[in-house]
Amino acid sequence: MHVLVLGSGGREHALCWAIARSPQCEQLLCAPGNAGIAPLATCIDLDICDGEAVLAACRERGVNLLVIGPEAPLVAGVADVVRAGGVDVFGPGAAAARLEGSKAWAKAFMARHGVPTAAYDMFDDADALAAHLQTCPLPTVVKADGLAAGKGVVVAFDRATALAAGQEIAGDKRFGAAGDVVVVEEFLPGEEATVFALLDGESVVVLPASQDHKRRFDGDQGPNTGGMGAYTPVPAVTAAVSELVRRTVLEPMARGLRAEGIPYRGVLYAGLMLTPDGPKVVEFNVRFGDPECQPLVVSLATDLLVLLAASARGELAQAPPVAVHDGATLCVVLVSDGYPGAYDKGLPISGLDAAAAVAGVEVFHAGTRRDGDRVVTAGGRVLGVTARGEMVEDARARAYEAAAKIQWTGRDYRTDVGHRALGET
Repeated sequence: MHVLVLGSGGREHALCWAIARSPQCEQLLCAPGNAGIAPLATCIDLDICDGEAVLAACRERGVNLLVIGPEAPLVAGVADVVRAGGVDVFGPGAAAARLEGSKAWAKAFMARHGVPTAAYDMFDDADALAAHLQTCPLPTVVKADGLAAGKGVVVAFDRATALAAGQEIAGDKRFGAAGDVVVVEEFLPGEEATVFALLDGESVVVLPASQDHKRRFDGDQGPNTGGMGAYTPVPAVTAAVSELVRRTVLEPMARGLRAEGIPYRGVLYAGLMLTPDGPKVVEFNVRFGDPECQPLVVSLATDLLVLLAASARGELAQAPPVAVHDGATLCVVLVSDGYPGAYDKGLPISGLDAAAAVAGVEVFHAGTRRDGDRVVTAGGRVLGVTARGEMVEDARARAYEAAAKIQWTGRDYRTDVGHRALGET
């Protein structure tokens, strides 16, 4: 297969790493890629949200499978254009991408199809939102409706935080048009987990569960981020819980999409809260999570490219069963000081080779670029140090051993990734 991956983050590096290992991969391209992807794939300059430009690149380069990593090109309808041009695409079209592009639309879709989720209210008026936040039960969750790079969600445990979140999203327009509508949800108690499923319009293939760490600092403190670390498997997601998620969340979503005439070929990300009343959906994404993708692909024993192609072609029923390596896999995200706020770029990174030499470790690049002979920072989340081990504590020890070898001015990371699996408070 001749494959083009769209994106430039840690998720895309992980996807390229897995695809490049497949015997089915004859050519691998990535647009635009990053310093870590470049040794694996031919990186090309391309506007990944321009469907016609992506289709032209596929035709020029002989690509027969497009893998779309981030959400923006999916919401922009790139998959529709390229699929209509005769190229197989892993990633849903714009209609299905509304599940991520509009939290309000996703909530209404779940209500139509009986998918368990938190109770909610929606507001398109800042004054009405503020009035609601003055009296609603606490804790509460305030969300920008549209895409906000994983940062448009505030869990408010007090009235001042709730009102400040509403003002920031709806009044100050921190996230622009993404905050034109604000969703306010009830707070769900329980443990969070992420379950991915591959869909092809008919079949649903459930992948291993993972657990992300959204808050910036240890002990789940500080602002929400795009993700500070993740691991798999998740002890709380037993075989029985996974089957319950399939039956009550994933299969009803697949049936609902078919019933509404919305084709879906790609991965569906179910962000869940495991409540005393059963799993409930916190959010849906229409692509692999970042950093959840990193430990997931490292843990897979099945050829990922074969699974992606089967989903894109509507052939999941004929795909090999999903198998995983024994043990656990854990990813620690290394960030620049100041993230998720302002941070410096262009800082030289050292220790990458030493970190990669640690047994069982893969270092995935997220916000990096090459500057001559040096690799320098180019984003807030810079690297995802991912390690396999016999148990979560083994994987964590290896990941942190490797992370400590990497340095740049202001380098930081959480030190407690995997704490729930280990029973730490």
